[in-house]
Amino acid sequence: MRKGFVTFLFLFVLSLGLLMACTTVEETGTDSSEDEKSEIVYAAANDINDMNPHLYTGSMPAQGMIFESLVENTAEGIQPLLAESWKISDDGKVYTFYLREDVTFHDGEPFNADAVKQNIEAVQSNAERHSWIRLSTKLEEVNVVDEYTVEFILTEPYYPTLHELSMTRPYVFISPKDFIDGETKEGVNGYHGTGPYMLKEHKVDEYATFEANEQYWDWEPSIKKITSKVLPAGETTFLALQKGEINFVFTDDRGTDSLNVEAMNQLVESSEFQLVRSEAMNTKMIVANSSKHESPIGETAVREAIWYAIDRQTISNTIFDGTETEAHTLFSPNIQYANVELKERGFDLEKAKERLDEAGWTLEEGSHVRAKDGKSLALTLYYDSNSSSQKTQAEFIQSSLAEIGMEVEIYGEESTSISNRRATGEYELLFNQTWGLAYDPQSTISAFMTESSYLHTTSGIAQAEELYDKIDEVMVSTDEDKRKALYEDILTIVHNEAVFIPLTNGSLTIIAPKDVKGIQFKQTQFELPFERMYFE
Repeated sequence: MRKGFVTFLFLFVLSLGLLMACTTVEETGTDSSEDEKSEIVYAAANDINDMNPHLYTGSMPAQGMIFESLVENTAEGIQPLLAESWKISDDGKVYTFYLREDVTFHDGEPFNADAVKQNIEAVQSNAERHSWIRLSTKLEEVNVVDEYTVEFILTEPYYPTLHELSMTRPYVFISPKDFIDGETKEGVNGYHGTGPYMLKEHKVDEYATFEANEQYWDWEPSIKKITSKVLPAGETTFLALQKGEINFVFTDDRGTDSLNVEAMNQLVESSEFQLVRSEAMNTKMIVANSSKHESPIGETAVREAIWYAIDRQTISNTIFDGTETEAHTLFSPNIQYANVELKERGFDLEKAKERLDEAGWTLEEGSHVRAKDGKSLALTLYYDSNSSSQKTQAEFIQSSLAEIGMEVEIYGEESTSISNRRATGEYELLFNQTWGLAYDPQSTISAFMTESSYLHTTSGIAQAEELYDKIDEVMVSTDEDKRKALYEDILTIVHNEAVFIPLTNGSLTIIAPKDVKGIQFKQTQFELPFERMYFE
């Protein structure tokens, strides 16, 4: 890949990703190296926005610093956080949480069972907004047992309960003093959580400053101050990196797919930097609308041909320079319940042509597009216009599909428009991605039957009703062996129907000074544990 293109792509990524840096002497007004070593500035392309943790507009990395949940999803499974322990009734419908007794909100309010009840009921009062989280449809009642004991009553067993309570939002806790008229769905008066950092100052579209919570119940963060600074795109941030004003680069799921490994390696080799990458967090994919029966995309054979015709190795090595790996299934094997045997579909243009031939899509002499019953094999593919990598992939896939006699028009649209198409079914093919490590498989699979998500993707397949029955069953199953078998059936059905066409597996990537220690990842693509980092 030419160095000019590498530099351009790297500059673009820096404008989209999250950049962190030690605060300079001019910014702090002090020449204390100790102060500099305890401060981080990260520059973001966007403002932190409304940080109300019971809604979805705020910056998730920032929200993760302020607000906490009852439990935490880790590589070792669900672990205690604000709840020291819990028990689940034999029928799976009652969860009793025993809370920590040494926790206060940032404004001094006590964290106790009353605060938990108020927060959970505030979320549930807006349950329709949270319907993508199935727990919101099953949580019937929250009872205070005593000052530090609270129980959740469900309408039926729901095995992902603890997983969904561990998410960055909405089941996290904000001081009841921040509520407006006992609610949070119309806004809040402040952002006081229980987390390791407190929001101290926010100037919209300029910066937000977070300071360490000296009364944090767990441990004292080494990084005392973190500033999220909104910077202009392009060369400004790159020059700041070159001058050492910015020295920590962190890309979330929105930026990782555009990182150029050659540029990153040049930076690491030429300076005192380290590169750290997480395990696979999500799957980038093309979603096919099986319910669009008037379109060729309604046929399994057409979807399979597309799958066979995509060269994932080239996408991984050339477009992503190895920062993303080839994906051949909806979920990577490190996702719980996803390590199952499925039909292999590697890159094979001849196999793609064979499937189309078998389905009656023929290529007449002198034509470059196949046809059947007077209908051309022509489709549309939508991509996020703000993602350079999606545009490049779309062009590459368009070219590849032309080789098997399939005509594909590609259109770039804003992400909100793409989401709307997914919800309304006004698409044939579009780019999307799974929810990610901590959320899956349950969140993405639940979305198979949600109109705002993937209902149009799955509803046109022959086994749709069987699929939905199995999804309902797996979510309430209390038998681990049965649950594994149900997930295997669910994944096999959608794989065989080729409605989710995987492309690559994405991860989180960090470039940091070599003296930054404690760098690690959470079981989510949306946060970093800033509080665990320190300078050696």
